[in-house]
Amino acid sequence: MAARTDLDPDHNHWHWLASDLRIWRVERNMTQTAVGEILKVTKTQVSNWESARENLPSKHAETLDLVWRTYGHFARIRRLAEREHDPGWWSQYTPIEAQASRVSYWALAIIPGLLQTEDYARALLKNGQIIEDVEATVSARMARQEILHRDKPPELRLLINESVLDQPVGGPAVMREQLAHLIALSHERSVILRTVPRSVGAHIGLDGSFTLLTCGNRSSAYTEANTGGRLTHDPASLADFERRFDLIGSEALSASASRGHITRIMEAMQ
Repeated sequence: MAARTDLDPDHNHWHWLASDLRIWRVERNMTQTAVGEILKVTKTQVSNWESARENLPSKHAETLDLVWRTYGHFARIRRLAEREHDPGWWSQYTPIEAQASRVSYWALAIIPGLLQTEDYARALLKNGQIIEDVEATVSARMARQEILHRDKPPELRLLINESVLDQPVGGPAVMREQLAHLIALSHERSVILRTVPRSVGAHIGLDGSFTLLTCGNRSSAYTEANTGGRLTHDPASLADFERRFDLIGSEALSASASRGHITRIMEAMQ
């Protein structure tokens, strides 16, 4: 497969890592298959890393540094990439979400996109983000939700902060409709929705929202930011996010108690 021509290694550390992987491989007169044999992965996997369709895991960066004697070059670039927010995360995230067998959300500030009503999404986009074509973005967000209606929808595991539920995005009517939608979703067999009450106080989830996605035997994690997100496939990072999700869940109400909690918030909203 030909290398991507739209990589921007000067402004994107993941693209820098992908470009250097190919450059150093070619300089050593090695095929992608040969590199795959070193790392115990397929040629396709190496191709995905060189095109930045996927990110090179840290353990493989360290292996390349050792075998190629690059003195920490690949591991160092990868650490830099992990620290930055990626404006192009969306092009990597959406294909994974579309094929996911399980999606786990910790929602600190807003309802996750897959769960938003059209009016809630529109209110968010009009008032909270700088977007040229709001209606096109709303339509795209609603189209993503088609995965919830397929024959075998993904399992959804949802932890939602109470402040998300009583923030009247779009006004009380819009928010009541959104909360009713959450209650309806919570009755689906593939959905477990739990809320974290404000009375919990400080907890590890206050650091920020994140999403865990499982697709076959592969997992990914996404963390949100104002001007871009960060998508990772690194096993160590994934283990940390999974632990965080469990710790937040330990503070949450049960599924049935959460449903009642949302109902009370909805009924009190004027």
